[in-house]
Amino acid sequence: MKLYERVKDDVRNDVNWNRVARVGARGIRAAPSAAGNYVIEKVPIVGWLPRYNYRWLLTDFVAGLTLSLMLIPQSLAYAKIAKIPVQYGLMSSWSPAVIYTFMGTSKDMSTGPTSLIGLLTSDVVDDLVEEGYSPEAISSAVALSMGIFMAAMGFLKLGFLLDFISYPVLTGFISAVAITIGLGQVDNLIGEDNVGDGTANIIHDVFTNFGTCNGRAAGMGIASVILLVSLQKAGERWGSKNRVIWFMSITRAFIALLLFTGISYAVNKGKDEDNYLFDVSKVPATRINAPKPVDAALLSKAAGRSIAAFLGASIEHIAIARAFGLRNNYVTDPSQELCYLGVTNIWNSFFTCMGVGGAMSRTAVNSQCQVKSPLSGVVTTGVIVLALYKWTGALYWVPKATLAAIIITAIWPLIGKPSTYYHFWKTSLADFLASMIAFWVSLFVSTEIGIATAVGFNVAYVLLRQVFIRISTVSADSRSELAASLDAARGMPPNIPADTRVFRFEESFFFPNVQRIKRAILDTVQTYHSPEYNSRNGEEAERNWSVEGERRIARLRKKANIEGSNLPPIAVVILDFAKVNFFDTSAVIGLKNFLAELRQYAGKGVEVRLVALNDMARERFERAGWTLLDADSSMDTSKPTNVRVFRSVGQAVQASRAASEIVEVIVKNDASSDENTTVTHREKM
Repeated sequence: MKLYERVKDDVRNDVNWNRVARVGARGIRAAPSAAGNYVIEKVPIVGWLPRYNYRWLLTDFVAGLTLSLMLIPQSLAYAKIAKIPVQYGLMSSWSPAVIYTFMGTSKDMSTGPTSLIGLLTSDVVDDLVEEGYSPEAISSAVALSMGIFMAAMGFLKLGFLLDFISYPVLTGFISAVAITIGLGQVDNLIGEDNVGDGTANIIHDVFTNFGTCNGRAAGMGIASVILLVSLQKAGERWGSKNRVIWFMSITRAFIALLLFTGISYAVNKGKDEDNYLFDVSKVPATRINAPKPVDAALLSKAAGRSIAAFLGASIEHIAIARAFGLRNNYVTDPSQELCYLGVTNIWNSFFTCMGVGGAMSRTAVNSQCQVKSPLSGVVTTGVIVLALYKWTGALYWVPKATLAAIIITAIWPLIGKPSTYYHFWKTSLADFLASMIAFWVSLFVSTEIGIATAVGFNVAYVLLRQVFIRISTVSADSRSELAASLDAARGMPPNIPADTRVFRFEESFFFPNVQRIKRAILDTVQTYHSPEYNSRNGEEAERNWSVEGERRIARLRKKANIEGSNLPPIAVVILDFAKVNFFDTSAVIGLKNFLAELRQYAGKGVEVRLVALNDMARERFERAGWTLLDADSSMDTSKPTNVRVFRSVGQAVQASRAASEIVEVIVKNDASSDENTTVTHREKM
């Protein structure tokens, strides 16, 4: 009986059991509304479609049509990278765009086959085709495996786990993949046979057998490269002034496909296949396959081999969504993007298709078309379906050399510039080494081993840093001064202005926690402070197609029991680095992105102040190109990487707003004039 009473008393007073009870009760109360919100979040179209402006229809139609003209040649080319019949690339492209219309959180994103997914799929095809499976069946098993992994992470909101792959590792990995893809297309570009697999073998065989190349195929390939590069350069130089040149530039792959397919048809029509002047793609007449499940035995063999494709496609897709959300001022949801990728790839697998994900080049073109919403995907799907049923006869004559040229020119921008790696070197030796491991191992060994080795190096490096902690020693005669300094650094002034907010980092600031810390700071600012446009004499900003940002802010304010819209603006954000003893490249990049997002919300006049930077963190900032100013220095706020540094939070709070600072504000007065008026004023706290 005493034992029972003791256990009962222990359970009643135990901290963990009490915490479980509190969290469980709170979860039960919140479950109904949370479940409803969760379901609505899975179909974002429910939020933005009712506010869709019919005047956007023409812009979305043009964007969708333009994307389809890019997607047709690219899907054929990327299927070729995956070592599956090229028509399966086209069949992989009809459904992703229309599904994204319902599930996507980015208006700019273009999804479909990509060069990265193609290469990572080809690795699995090479492994399993010898066991008697067809390449297209293997690619559908890879797509299903990718979809299952993505859906699991998305629906369980585990997307943050991808943050453990740092930016330098990803840069080295993608650069190696791009070079591998380009080298793999050289034999098709010049019509050369007897070229093996692997980077070293390809380089050796191309030069050894160069004399056996097909001159006519090489002529078609080189001419295709010249046309594609010329149209790209013309668009960069004159596209902003001439819409015809701009359109020809962004649809250059389709123009090259159309031109050289016509030439191929003219010179090869009527000849026997063995007597064609150069190799053609031989796309057969096709249509959308009847759905069928993936073979279970094949799936079990492909699942483990598909992890690299899952990781590469997921990280690339989320990075593109974040980048264009920031550029065009709307909020994307990484977990929802993973849900979409999971659903789409699982759906595609039933139609014997390859995996899909976001494509940087097509997304950039979509943004340049000033697309207004994901509704453009319906148009893209319509054109792809039309191509499947009506145009495959013409696609039979596409020269392989032209497809190779499209691939090579498309992947070139993916290769990291030397200046990027030099930036890693200047900022952090460890990050530079991680990028080099990812690059060289992926290039000469395999992509799976490359990214696994680089991530393993990063993890080991972080763990070793936690083991070998530096210890500072203080002499007795400096104790009182040190105590005073610590009190000043840790103390909080009694009065903090309403437009000022202080944030203290409790742990090191590096790649696993960059996104979480950045999000937490922005959430706090958006919860307790009004956006910049609310302070512009009541002038409302142009409404955005996306409602996710507004909903998120509403949920945050409801959770904080904040009602009404009469909130103070944010003028000063103070970041306290007193407890930060490690700071890496990803943190520098993440903080720069945070400043850009903060300025979008709070206006260009907002000031960020840094407190208590240690020598290593200061060195990281300076080596990354930031300008760190003394506390009493004047500052040019037009450059977000110009920041003032203070010794203590108290000094940062009490400092005048950018001493002697002159801020130029461009005010557009639509009520009285269409002209822009420049107002120069001094801002003081």
